[in-house]
Amino acid sequence: MSKYASTPRYSLIAPAVLATLLASGCAVGPAYQLPSTPQPAAYKETASEAQKAAAGWTAAAPADTLERGPWWQLFGDPLLNQMADSIEVSNQNVAAAVAAYAQARALVTEQRASLFPVVDLNGSANRSGGGGTQTGNQYRANIGASWEPDVWGKLRAGANGAPASLQASAADLAAARLSAQGELATNYFSLRQTDAEKALLDATTEGYERVLQITQNRFDAGIAAKSDLLQAQTQLASARIDQITLVRQRATLEHAIAVLLGKAAGDYTLAPAPWNVVVPDVPTGVPSTLLQRRPDIAGAERRVAAANEQIGIARSAYFPSLNLTGSFGYGAASTGGLFNASNNLWSLGLTAAQTLFDAGATKARVSGAEAGRDQAIAQYRQTVLAAFADVENQLAATRTLAQQLDLRKAASEAADQVEVQMLNRYRAGQVSYSDVVTAQTTALTARRALVQAQADRQNTAIALIQALGGGWHAASE
Repeated sequence: MSKYASTPRYSLIAPAVLATLLASGCAVGPAYQLPSTPQPAAYKETASEAQKAAAGWTAAAPADTLERGPWWQLFGDPLLNQMADSIEVSNQNVAAAVAAYAQARALVTEQRASLFPVVDLNGSANRSGGGGTQTGNQYRANIGASWEPDVWGKLRAGANGAPASLQASAADLAAARLSAQGELATNYFSLRQTDAEKALLDATTEGYERVLQITQNRFDAGIAAKSDLLQAQTQLASARIDQITLVRQRATLEHAIAVLLGKAAGDYTLAPAPWNVVVPDVPTGVPSTLLQRRPDIAGAERRVAAANEQIGIARSAYFPSLNLTGSFGYGAASTGGLFNASNNLWSLGLTAAQTLFDAGATKARVSGAEAGRDQAIAQYRQTVLAAFADVENQLAATRTLAQQLDLRKAASEAADQVEVQMLNRYRAGQVSYSDVVTAQTTALTARRALVQAQADRQNTAIALIQALGGGWHAASE
């Protein structure tokens, strides 16, 4: 057989080998491994000594995509439930995070499209002449395609990194939503606390007014000194000042709630209502693995994955880039014969480019990508450590505030009794009015401290729920 007869066989084998190489690809980036993280067997504030000794580092397994549920319903406030539901569509920070997620999703589609050929359709019509040449027409129509084979895994690394960035954006969205919900709940209960303190001061002011009248009568009768009257007036004025301060604080909280709900502060009013002092029983024995459901931890882990893919993209510069092009079309001097078989035109091409010298630029880019991955890992671990500290802080606060609340109640009850006794003794002329003022001040301080303790417990419960990732499921413990 002649060499010419064997040519078709070789012309089929070569493309087949090339196609196999292109299909298999050569990944030049490192395989991604989940970073190890500190993983205690139980929280310090609730763990036994054996559990503390078993603490160590384990691979992360973020579960931030699990449904958290409407955790705010645990507080049993219908108005809060209504407002929290509207956060999803009205809060502008959440809306910005939703837009960022949509942008990341579009980037994923764009990156995946780079793995496929680009096909285009072209058409042209030219008329030329002059200079003694014959005037003529030229018509062309052709369809062309170009494709960059992903031999070294550069495009695949970009396509893999984009979903990781998308997942990080999704985690950012969950974090923004959780933050807005937590801030709304905190501001709402702080406003209800202000309403309760305002009601307390209103009742206290009425009592001070009665005491002032008693002191005025005693002064008019020559029984009490002018200093007693002045002290009573000062006590009443101070209470009224505190009332005005609470009005300002309430307005600030109401405006903050309006902003969270995406409404103008001037158009939003939240009427006073009774304070539903409910503190949900957050399970302090929740496994530490639940911490992996925190959106900030999940987002940090996904950014490690995205940074890892950047190493493969940088390393691909060490290898030649290939580009396949092809076109098929027709050309003729008239439109009538444009698509005749004798007028068809075609072309096939393969180009390759390789950088021979760049003064270490490629190596520097690879080193930079590796350093970026190491930075992402360190930031991820720091996020985990800070998250564990956050949970421990809230668990400690939950325990101590529960103990303080009982003491606050006892102190307030005792101070109320002392106030009543001192006022009765003053009426009987047994003590000076300064003793009454001291008892009144102590009683009011104790009452307000009790209200603050109740609010602190609610706010700590909110903070603990946020620290745990926004909720829990008993079945998964």
